[in-house]
Amino acid sequence: MAQPLLSLRGVVKRYGALLVTDHVDLDLAQGEVHAVIGPNGAGKTTLISQIAGEVRSDEGRIELVGQDVSDWSVNARARAGLGRSYQITSVIPEFTVLENVLLAVQSQRGHNYRFWQPVTRTPQLVAAAEHWIERVHLGPVRSRTAGLLSYGQQRQLELAMTLAIEPKVLLLDEPMAGLGPAETQEMIELLRQLGSRYAILLVEHDMHAVFSLATVCSVLVYGKVVFTGTAAEVRDSAEVREAYLGDEEIPA
Repeated sequence: MAQPLLSLRGVVKRYGALLVTDHVDLDLAQGEVHAVIGPNGAGKTTLISQIAGEVRSDEGRIELVGQDVSDWSVNARARAGLGRSYQITSVIPEFTVLENVLLAVQSQRGHNYRFWQPVTRTPQLVAAAEHWIERVHLGPVRSRTAGLLSYGQQRQLELAMTLAIEPKVLLLDEPMAGLGPAETQEMIELLRQLGSRYAILLVEHDMHAVFSLATVCSVLVYGKVVFTGTAAEVRDSAEVREAYLGDEEIPA
């Protein structure tokens, strides 16, 4: 088995008497898409925030590429190879597609933020930004203001910004949220293309997307992992149906 790029052991978050994440163990290796599914309030977004460093764990250990990052800041984890996207798009609507991705490229390369005119004339930075813009199929709208993009295109732009920091591990928090059927399918195809190059932890309510992408699934209920297995094992599990899926029609 490949060495995990991300490893969680006994990760806990409490808010008073409320146990939001309950001694979570999880491993994520290169080329895996590990989906974390569960009902609303199960602790999925809190878990993602703990991994990213936005929420400090009360117990447990988080390792990224073999290093204990449990006490590291968000920025330190990002520099070590952790990239995160959010449920709600975080692009800057007044900036163009290129300018948004340039921000991420500058951050990754340690450049100081400067007025846009000189930066957009820096060939190395522009070339790097355009690489990621093309990677998410936004080349034709590279000069368009982000606020004028469709919501699906804004999610693609946010993904380009995440990729531009050159992460080893991608944390994707509901990348299908707010997308229509056609946009969802486009995002599924894009993530499928990226799946072999990264380790992806995916939190998603869209079961079609989950079972189209996931190589491994963990079911989180009341903060506790109650089942981990392949997509097929999750789909066929009576325990998972009882805990989460119920009578929902599960795509084959």
